[in-house]
Amino acid sequence: MEDTFPKRVYQLVARIPRGKVATYGQLALLAGSPRASRIVGAALAKAPAGLPCHRVLYRDGSLCCQKAFGGPEIQRQLLEAEGVPFLPDGRVDVKVCLWETPEDA
Repeated sequence: MEDTFPKRVYQLVARIPRGKVATYGQLALLAGSPRASRIVGAALAKAPAGLPCHRVLYRDGSLCCQKAFGGPEIQRQLLEAEGVPFLPDGRVDVKVCLWETPEDA
């Protein structure tokens, strides 16, 4: 299979552990295109079933738009079930649960 940007993004998303989150920009950087966070979002919209795409969010901890993952309410439920902490304003506390990517990512 051809090595494409979306494929690299999917491989990274598959590695985000339960209870951790990553940002669109973080994944773009790790996939080799640091300014492609919107393309990461587009790739996740077409992601294969079974990937933990709900673990990806905006850099400020905001949840997805209404169209993704069944909406932010569903995304929050999935993250809460994994023990991801939220701030009083509804954003994820990324300082506590941001995925520390391994060197070989």
